[in-house]
Amino acid sequence: MSGQPGRAMGLDVGERRIGVAIADELGSIASPLTIVRRRSGDLAELRDLAHERGVDRVVVGLPTGLSGREGPQAAVVRAFADELDGAVGPGVEVVFWDERLTTAVAERMLREGGRRRGKGKPEVDAVAAAVILQGYLDACRIRGARRREHDRANAE
Repeated sequence: MSGQPGRAMGLDVGERRIGVAIADELGSIASPLTIVRRRSGDLAELRDLAHERGVDRVVVGLPTGLSGREGPQAAVVRAFADELDGAVGPGVEVVFWDERLTTAVAERMLREGGRRRGKGKPEVDAVAAAVILQGYLDACRIRGARRREHDRANAE
């Protein structure tokens, strides 16, 4: 997990679609960006998005059970992330982030925003990617604050 600010892109990798979110330049706020259909060429599309947006990290949601254990879908996502790592090149780090309950959170957010259930499944995927990315960004910010506190205490 990088503690430095930078542009990050979040992914919610599904069987048919990949939800994509982007962080602001300060690494503070994640926003839904788009969805990418799973097909031949999806890696190139994600690579192009990353390069166009000046991304230095791609945060891939890793599906785990409520117990924290990885299941078969996690292996599929890890394999996809390995391919993506090769596609985006050396200047972009691919990291994993726990995606437990993100789809439920995204659906609730959309429902509270007035969206009807059953409509906009692709929109849910992009919002889920934003939830994943926001969790990562928040953890980076907390980790950075703790590191600064630790460094200040050691300097005194």
